[in-house]
Amino acid sequence: MAISDAESVVMEALWRNHPRSADDIIADVADANNWSAMTVRTLLNRLLKKEAISATRTGRKYVYTPRLARTDYVHEKSQGLIDQLFDGQLAPLVSHFSERQSLSADDIKALKRLIEELPDDQ
Repeated sequence: MAISDAESVVMEALWRNHPRSADDIIADVADANNWSAMTVRTLLNRLLKKEAISATRTGRKYVYTPRLARTDYVHEKSQGLIDQLFDGQLAPLVSHFSERQSLSADDIKALKRLIEELPDDQ
């Protein structure tokens, strides 16, 4: 499911706290992004059409809940980045950051720990 950068802002607001009304989401994201209330409502409608969120009527309002899990979104986006920039290979990504000295000592420790915890058959 392709979620635009703008749509992901709305999704983040919903992942943080849900269910939420459109007014709550507008209050959370509109000013920080220089968006009108109509822009946020348009984004909500797009996300509904993509089935990334659901809407339930409560009284005179709708409340929105994410259907797309944040972990699934992050996996899809990160895999897309790796595919696009590093030919689907993770090692060149890590190499890129190490060559640019962007890895802290804590990052290196965490990576070593992750590698040690991998099953032998991977």
